[in-house]
Amino acid sequence: MALWDVEQVVGLAPDPASAKAGQGLARAAKWSGTGASDRAIWGLCQGSGKQPYQTTVELSGPAYKCSCPSRKFPCKHVLGLMLLWAQGEVAPADEPDWAKTWLDQRAERAERPERKPGEVADPVAAQERAARRADRVSAGLAELAGWLDDQVRQGLGAFDQRAYGELSRLAARMVDAQAPGVAGALRRAAGVVGRGHDWPGELLEELSLVHLIVSAHARLADLPPSLADTVQTRIGWSTETARVLADGEKVEDDWLMLGRVVEPDDRLTVRRVWLRGATTGRLGLILTFAAAGRPLDPLPARPGEYVPGALSFYPGALPMRALLTQTAPRLPAPRPAGLTVQQALASYVESLAADPWNERWPLVLRDVRPARHGDGWALVDEAGDGLELLPGWDAVKLLAVSAGDPITVAGEWNRAGLRPMTCWRDDRPVML
Repeated sequence: MALWDVEQVVGLAPDPASAKAGQGLARAAKWSGTGASDRAIWGLCQGSGKQPYQTTVELSGPAYKCSCPSRKFPCKHVLGLMLLWAQGEVAPADEPDWAKTWLDQRAERAERPERKPGEVADPVAAQERAARRADRVSAGLAELAGWLDDQVRQGLGAFDQRAYGELSRLAARMVDAQAPGVAGALRRAAGVVGRGHDWPGELLEELSLVHLIVSAHARLADLPPSLADTVQTRIGWSTETARVLADGEKVEDDWLMLGRVVEPDDRLTVRRVWLRGATTGRLGLILTFAAAGRPLDPLPARPGEYVPGALSFYPGALPMRALLTQTAPRLPAPRPAGLTVQQALASYVESLAADPWNERWPLVLRDVRPARHGDGWALVDEAGDGLELLPGWDAVKLLAVSAGDPITVAGEWNRAGLRPMTCWRDDRPVML
């Protein structure tokens, strides 16, 4: 395997801090037991614990394994080892057992016959795993239900002294119970504690939604199938892509790309792409994920363009998330028809009637102007009704496009406010 150059290695870093930390570890004095083979490099780096961290890099991927607790991928030890290797300071050697075992396991998996989409290697084992998980989820939610009942009996008057710690503990318990969706809801509830004067009301609202999902899970067998699918999804059960493509509702249309939202953090980058059918008017949501520092897949089109294709929708009472099969190149599109503020809010209320846990809803507002609203901004329509923008949103670009005239704006609405994604001046789309 040819040596990489330093720029290639640094390009793998999930963030500048990791790159800098990796460069600090790219010294032979920091490492012991280093070596290189035709397929990998490895080494031991002493950290704060008694045992050094075991770091291995399979070069063909590259793929990484490190025994350190870092959540960044690749971690600073991997980057330091690769930089040391790129500098020619890792000599050939025999693979140690701890590196060889992992490398052999990866090679064995790569040689296995490729399964068909949706095919399960061992259906019986898969059913047993699903049953065990269902038991863990039920036990965890039963514990959470008891805790929620206790809070109702005791009252939330003194809850502010212990709210964050209690909710964080419960979120960790839901992770152990394999209910990550409920864990996320509890973390959101913890996040409102002490935030602003109205936080007790916001906390009660978040806990009410948690109680609703717990209650719905307790009578899952009695729910309509579409609502049961929604409850399972909100708890954290996933639906296989192969099942969606094979059995999901398929809708063909020219899909207008209303806009996109990208939310990065230190572990995962999430992108939401909102679509609306030109003929059907159906809404679609395309979710894309990438590990921190990795690029997202290319967009199917630019905001304000049509994507001819078919959407395969995930099951649920409010089917929005979908997989896109693009059937033709993107096309130019005119300015979309929009709603008044009252009509837009009514559409959001209808979505909550179908899925009470729906967090986001795409809106297209017509003939609105940006206007000051307290310390922030709002979009105001011709009737004088307005929607607040997210706190801290910079409205300069909207003001520049509007120049005081009414414009069309597509945005993502949640209870915190509207996040503008795209605006139109006449038929010209502008990404925000």
